[in-house]
Amino acid sequence: MFGFFFFILFTPGVSEFLCMSSDLEMSYTFCDATAYAFAFNLTPCSIMNTSVWKTSLTWIPRSDITFLKVVFQVWYEGAKALHWKEILCSGADDEYSVCGTLKGETFATDFRIKGARIKFPKGNYDVLLEGFSDDSENNMIICLNFTMIVKQDPF
Repeated sequence: MFGFFFFILFTPGVSEFLCMSSDLEMSYTFCDATAYAFAFNLTPCSIMNTSVWKTSLTWIPRSDITFLKVVFQVWYEGAKALHWKEILCSGADDEYSVCGTLKGETFATDFRIKGARIKFPKGNYDVLLEGFSDDSENNMIICLNFTMIVKQDPF
Protein backbone atom coordinates (compact mmCIF):
# COMPACT_ATOMS: atom_id res chain seq x y z
CA MET A 1 0.00 0.00 0.00
CA PHE A 2 2.80 2.43 0.89
CA GLY A 3 4.51 1.71 -2.44
CA PHE A 4 1.34 2.62 -4.33
CA PHE A 5 1.01 5.91 -2.39
CA PHE A 6 4.70 6.72 -3.04
CA PHE A 7 4.18 6.03 -6.77
CA ILE A 8 1.18 8.36 -6.98
CA LEU A 9 2.83 11.10 -4.93
CA PHE A 10 5.90 11.27 -7.15
CA THR A 11 4.45 10.52 -10.60
CA PRO A 12 4.58 13.42 -13.07
CA GLY A 13 1.23 14.80 -14.20
CA VAL A 14 -0.60 13.59 -11.10
CA SER A 15 -2.24 16.35 -9.12
CA GLU A 16 -1.39 16.61 -5.44
CA PHE A 17 -4.28 18.05 -3.50
CA LEU A 18 -3.03 20.45 -0.83
CA CYS A 19 -6.17 21.63 0.91
CA MET A 20 -9.81 22.60 0.66
CA SER A 21 -11.89 24.89 2.86
CA SER A 22 -14.95 27.09 2.50
CA ASP A 23 -12.83 29.91 1.04
CA LEU A 24 -9.84 28.20 -0.63
CA GLU A 25 -8.80 25.17 -2.71
CA MET A 26 -5.17 24.44 -3.54
CA SER A 27 -3.42 21.74 -5.52
CA TYR A 28 -0.27 21.33 -7.60
CA THR A 29 1.11 19.23 -10.42
CA PHE A 30 4.58 18.77 -11.81
CA CYS A 31 4.74 20.71 -15.07
CA ASP A 32 7.32 18.63 -16.87
CA ALA A 33 7.73 14.93 -17.57
CA THR A 34 10.20 14.34 -14.73
CA ALA A 35 9.13 12.84 -11.42
CA TYR A 36 10.24 14.68 -8.29
CA ALA A 37 10.47 13.61 -4.69
CA PHE A 38 8.60 16.66 -3.43
CA ALA A 39 5.92 17.40 -0.84
CA PHE A 40 4.39 20.70 0.27
CA ASN A 41 1.90 21.48 3.05
CA LEU A 42 0.07 24.69 3.98
CA THR A 43 -1.93 25.49 7.13
CA PRO A 44 -4.41 26.91 7.72
CA CYS A 45 -6.19 26.28 4.44
CA SER A 46 -7.79 29.69 4.41
CA ILE A 47 -7.22 33.23 3.22
CA MET A 48 -9.87 34.80 5.42
CA ASN A 49 -8.47 36.48 8.54
CA THR A 50 -5.14 34.72 8.06
CA SER A 51 -2.03 36.73 8.74
CA VAL A 52 0.49 33.85 8.68
CA TRP A 53 0.53 30.49 6.91
CA LYS A 54 2.67 27.67 8.25
CA THR A 55 4.28 25.66 5.49
CA SER A 56 6.43 22.59 5.28
CA LEU A 57 8.52 21.53 2.32
CA THR A 58 10.33 18.27 1.63
CA TRP A 59 12.37 17.82 -1.54
CA ILE A 60 15.03 15.41 -2.76
CA PRO A 61 16.85 17.23 -5.58
CA ARG A 62 18.25 15.35 -8.58
CA SER A 63 21.36 17.52 -8.65
CA ASP A 64 23.52 19.41 -6.17
CA ILE A 65 22.07 22.82 -5.26
CA THR A 66 25.10 25.07 -5.59
CA PHE A 67 23.23 27.52 -7.83
CA LEU A 68 19.45 28.01 -7.78
CA LYS A 69 17.45 30.53 -9.75
CA VAL A 70 13.68 30.56 -9.27
CA VAL A 71 11.15 31.96 -11.70
CA PHE A 72 7.73 32.62 -10.19
CA GLN A 73 4.75 33.51 -12.39
CA VAL A 74 1.15 34.15 -11.32
CA TRP A 75 -1.92 34.33 -13.54
CA TYR A 76 -5.28 35.59 -12.27
CA GLU A 77 -8.31 34.60 -14.34
CA GLY A 78 -5.97 33.89 -17.28
CA ALA A 79 -4.12 37.22 -17.20
CA LYS A 80 -0.49 37.43 -16.10
CA ALA A 81 -0.40 39.19 -12.73
CA LEU A 82 3.21 38.67 -11.59
CA HIS A 83 6.56 37.60 -13.01
CA TRP A 84 9.44 37.41 -10.53
CA LYS A 85 12.98 36.00 -10.87
CA GLU A 86 15.47 35.61 -8.07
CA ILE A 87 18.81 33.87 -7.59
CA LEU A 88 18.52 32.09 -4.24
CA CYS A 89 21.83 30.25 -4.29
CA SER A 90 25.00 31.44 -6.00
CA GLY A 91 27.62 29.45 -4.12
CA ALA A 92 28.87 32.38 -2.07
CA ASP A 93 27.36 33.72 1.15
CA ASP A 94 24.05 31.95 0.54
CA GLU A 95 21.39 32.70 3.14
CA TYR A 96 18.82 30.00 2.28
CA SER A 97 19.01 26.56 3.86
CA VAL A 98 18.35 24.78 0.54
CA CYS A 99 21.69 26.05 -0.77
CA GLY A 100 24.33 23.35 -0.58
CA THR A 101 21.85 20.46 -0.57
CA LEU A 102 23.42 17.49 -2.37
CA LYS A 103 21.86 15.32 -5.05
CA GLY A 104 19.71 12.63 -3.40
CA GLU A 105 19.86 14.31 0.01
CA THR A 106 16.50 15.05 1.66
CA PHE A 107 15.88 18.74 2.19
CA ALA A 108 13.11 19.39 4.72
CA THR A 109 12.12 22.71 6.22
CA ASP A 110 9.24 24.54 7.85
CA PHE A 111 8.66 28.23 7.26
CA ARG A 112 6.02 30.92 7.56
CA ILE A 113 4.46 33.09 4.87
CA LYS A 114 3.05 36.41 5.97
CA GLY A 115 -0.26 36.90 4.21
CA ALA A 116 -1.74 40.00 5.83
CA ARG A 117 -0.23 42.18 3.09
CA ILE A 118 -1.93 40.22 0.30
CA LYS A 119 -5.67 40.32 -0.33
CA PHE A 120 -6.57 37.76 -3.00
CA PRO A 121 -9.79 38.62 -4.86
CA LYS A 122 -12.20 35.77 -5.58
CA GLY A 123 -11.18 33.80 -8.67
CA ASN A 124 -8.81 31.29 -10.19
CA TYR A 125 -5.05 31.62 -9.85
CA ASP A 126 -2.38 29.61 -11.64
CA VAL A 127 1.11 29.79 -10.18
CA LEU A 128 4.13 28.45 -12.05
CA LEU A 129 7.30 27.86 -10.03
CA GLU A 130 10.43 26.86 -11.93
CA GLY A 131 13.88 26.21 -10.49
CA PHE A 132 17.08 26.27 -12.57
CA SER A 133 20.65 25.29 -11.77
CA ASP A 134 22.01 27.94 -14.14
CA ASP A 135 21.42 31.64 -14.74
CA SER A 136 20.51 31.11 -18.42
CA GLU A 137 17.45 29.03 -17.38
CA ASN A 138 18.48 26.04 -19.50
CA ASN A 139 18.89 23.40 -16.79
CA MET A 140 15.53 23.02 -15.03
CA ILE A 141 15.72 21.11 -11.75
CA ILE A 142 12.10 21.49 -10.64
CA CYS A 143 8.84 22.73 -12.12
CA LEU A 144 5.53 23.00 -10.25
CA ASN A 145 2.16 24.34 -11.34
CA PHE A 146 -0.03 25.39 -8.39
CA THR A 147 -3.76 25.95 -8.79
CA MET A 148 -5.47 28.17 -6.25
CA ILE A 149 -9.22 28.80 -6.25
CA VAL A 150 -10.30 31.65 -3.99
CA LYS A 151 -14.02 31.16 -3.31
CA GLN A 152 -14.88 34.47 -1.64
CA ASP A 153 -13.52 37.99 -1.50
CA PRO A 154 -11.53 38.76 1.68
CA PHE A 155 -12.80 42.35 1.83
